[in-house]
Amino acid sequence: MTKILITGTAGFIGYHLVKRLNLNESFEIIGIDNISSYYDVRLKYGRLKECGIEPEKIEYRKPVVSSKYRNYTFIKLDLTDKQNIFQLFEDRKFDYVIHLAAQAGVRYSLVNPHLYIDSNIVGFLNILESCRKHNIKHLIYASSSTVYGNSTKIPFTEKDLTDTPISLYAATKKANELMAYTYYHLFGLRSIGLRFFTVYGPWGRSDMALFIFTKKILNEEPIEIYNFGKMWRDFTYIDDVIEGITYILNLIMNSSCNLNDVEILNIGNNSPTELSKLVENVEILLNKKAKKNLLPVPPGDVIETFADITKLENLTGWRPKTDIKTGIRKFIDWYKNIALDLLKE
Repeated sequence: MTKILITGTAGFIGYHLVKRLNLNESFEIIGIDNISSYYDVRLKYGRLKECGIEPEKIEYRKPVVSSKYRNYTFIKLDLTDKQNIFQLFEDRKFDYVIHLAAQAGVRYSLVNPHLYIDSNIVGFLNILESCRKHNIKHLIYASSSTVYGNSTKIPFTEKDLTDTPISLYAATKKANELMAYTYYHLFGLRSIGLRFFTVYGPWGRSDMALFIFTKKILNEEPIEIYNFGKMWRDFTYIDDVIEGITYILNLIMNSSCNLNDVEILNIGNNSPTELSKLVENVEILLNKKAKKNLLPVPPGDVIETFADITKLENLTGWRPKTDIKTGIRKFIDWYKNIALDLLKE
């Protein structure tokens, strides 16, 4: 049985990936997460419960076997806990690692920069060292579209220079790519960095724009719209992202394409949406008008993201299928039916 470690499985992408990969009973999946309080932990415990992990059974370092997926075990563990991360690799003998855990959020990196260094640099180093020492076949890790900074070359391709990140969060993600390359050069550790573009959908993070807009419009609270609505994001629906990751995992397991031993790939929708248009779509689906505070661009935010996905499409045949209106509708349906009750005051 193929053993896979997925970090960040109480997180948005990690949760959905666990659900998808558990459809394949030839995988044994270990998920770890420190369940940080950066955003509402009720969402994180809710995701875990959806995967058969009972919150009351969770204790630090204690394995909890899913009651829903027989091959899934969750362990609460912090990436910076070097000794126990190393021990986990020693005990479990993983074949592949999918590293999704990180301290997220561009704006929060201006408030608490040390947390980003701890989680995204020190934590990633612990993963790299563990992979090296235990001969992991391949590492897939989360990078970010923020590494492109305020590039005016649109759309963004993997060959573009990424030497001018404009937030510490972006700088840590660029550092991850450099660290991964170094570990390939020195130790032969094969890796794929995935530059995600504004992932959204059901069970998404509560600090993301779509979640905030939906919540505040329903509560008749004003929403903050930066750059007076003239910002564009390549919003990528979660099901499409999971499909892309699954294709990539299958490729590396089957050695069925010409992937480089150290690789960077964009995962985006290839179709940016203007922020003001996003708000308009939410208003229509909620049948409520937003109260708007129009503001300038905050420090660290980029004006536009736009993924060129030619490279990934050529390797996998994958293209996103979900248009922004459909994705927003699915998110709002989830928010009304599940999130409102889960997060009620």
